[in-house]
Amino acid sequence: MDLHFSEADQEFRARAREWLTANVPTAKRPAHGPEAAQFDRDWQRKMYDNGWAGVAWPKEYGGLGLSGLQQVIWYEELARAHAPHYINTTYISLMHAGPTVAARGTDEQKAFHLHRILSGESLWCQGFSEPNAGSDLAALKTRGVIDGDHIVVNGAKMWTTDAQHADYQELLIRTDPDSERHKGLTWVICDMKAPGIDIKPIRTMLQDEHVNLVFYDDVRIPISNVVGEVNKGWSTALATLSFERGLGFIGDQLELYERVCRAIELAETVRMEDGRRAIEDDGIAQRLASIKADTIAIRSMTLADIAETDRTGEPGPKGSMMKLMVTSTHKALSEVVGEIIGWEFLEFNGDRSAHPWTYDYLWSWVFSISGGTNEIQREITADRILGLPRGR
Repeated sequence: MDLHFSEADQEFRARAREWLTANVPTAKRPAHGPEAAQFDRDWQRKMYDNGWAGVAWPKEYGGLGLSGLQQVIWYEELARAHAPHYINTTYISLMHAGPTVAARGTDEQKAFHLHRILSGESLWCQGFSEPNAGSDLAALKTRGVIDGDHIVVNGAKMWTTDAQHADYQELLIRTDPDSERHKGLTWVICDMKAPGIDIKPIRTMLQDEHVNLVFYDDVRIPISNVVGEVNKGWSTALATLSFERGLGFIGDQLELYERVCRAIELAETVRMEDGRRAIEDDGIAQRLASIKADTIAIRSMTLADIAETDRTGEPGPKGSMMKLMVTSTHKALSEVVGEIIGWEFLEFNGDRSAHPWTYDYLWSWVFSISGGTNEIQREITADRILGLPRGR
């Protein structure tokens, strides 16, 4: 693959940088709650109205129809401008619900949902994990019984990010009562305002309530909301997870380099107890250099992964390897910054802007679990990429 940016790519970068410089929100984003969700909707709508939403989405769905490489450029410029990107309430909508509907949905589903997602009009959440089926997704038990032209859903979903703000949910249920594991599952679009849905927020160590326990009590979902086929939802779910672990983390992959550069700048100014700058400590300097090298390698892998996705139309299992590298590097960076800052690193009142590095450290633990744990990513890498034999 050609790693040199073309003249068109460079021109696109210049236009993106100019627009972001003039339009990045100056107001502080609320930490959580309905105000945060509205902030994210407004920012997404502003990008959409100005022609910057969905860089690599097809034009017929409201996107720009540009290359995956230009999508990478856009993310790099978002990180450079310190602009909001898709780790907020629009993440599920834009990074895997939308792509899944575009890849596997009916024409009617595409026509109704995709423009609404891209404009920020509708927010989505994910109903995959359950109290007893987190990393082992195939063990899910939430039931869907076909009743005429509807599916009646009963059960519970756990760790549902921003369910309290979502308009729709990508919901994975078991529609064949006699099925086991990966068989008999169905991927459906659930209206979060439907009768019978009860959302219970869970307060986290980040001192917010962005994850939830969701109960379903005879929730009726039209069969026309099935994406893919009834009882064959595992294939659709794998597509969703591929988008989540591949394209979904591009922003995090590229922002990580900017975060490393800020950490190095911090090490060059902070004085340790012996009076030396932190960067003059050989151990700290070596770790920062190693982490920076890893972020450069991650960027190269991102470009290669984008090129492969452009060729095949859907991301493959390498997204799991990418997610593992990003989460591991994120955690390593947060830990070394904690040593640089010292005792002040332990001060955290829930205000991300006041304690950004502490917030990032706490988030690194969430990041290593959400979207599939690091252990699951290692298993997928060993099985589907390296072809190693399964253990007994």
